[in-house]
Amino acid sequence: MKIGVMSDTHGYFPRVQLAMEKFFADADLILHAGDVCYHGINNPHYSVEDGYNPKALALFINASKIPFVIARGNGDSEVDQLVLETPVLIPYAHVFTNGKRIVVNHGHLLPSDADKDKMAKTFRADIFITGHIHKPVLEKRGETIFLNPGTVSPYLTNQPDKKTSVALITDDKIQIFDLDSGEVLMSLEITP
Repeated sequence: MKIGVMSDTHGYFPRVQLAMEKFFADADLILHAGDVCYHGINNPHYSVEDGYNPKALALFINASKIPFVIARGNGDSEVDQLVLETPVLIPYAHVFTNGKRIVVNHGHLLPSDADKDKMAKTFRADIFITGHIHKPVLEKRGETIFLNPGTVSPYLTNQPDKKTSVALITDDKIQIFDLDSGEVLMSLEITP
C-alpha cells in the first residue's frame, strides 16, 4: 500500500504536479483533505505567474491514472464540482485499506483536538486526516493517528520557514515530506 496525502492545494497546479512526480508517481491512491481549486477557475485575485492555475489542476486530477479521493474543504464549491470528475462535495471521505480505517475531513468545522478526537472515535478511525491549517501535524492520540499534510503552496504555508509539505502512508509508517527538499519532516510507525 502506498497512499499519497495532500491538502490545501488552492489551485496551485505546478506544486501538485511536483508532488505527484516526486512522491506519488507509484502511489495506489491520493487522499486530498480539501480546498482543491479554492476560488474557482476564473478567480482574478491570484495569478498564473505565481502558480495559481485551478483549471489546469482540475484537468490534471481528471486525467490522473492514480485515483483521487477528496473531502470537501471550506473553499470547495459546486462550481469546482462542475470541472472535477472526482466528487469534491463530500465532507467525510472513508477508505478502508490494509486493515486500516482512514477518514478524511478538511477540519474547518473541527477546530480543536477534542473535536477531532470525538469524530475519530465516532468513525472508529485508525487514521484521521485533516487539512485547513496549512501546517503539518502527525501524532498519535489514543488509538488514532492524526495527520495533517500541510499545504503545497509556499504562498499559503503557516510554517515560519515557509516549507511546504505532503504525506505518504505506507504499510508500516506515515511520513511528512518537505515538498522541495524531500526532507522527512515527521515520521510515525504504524502498528499492525
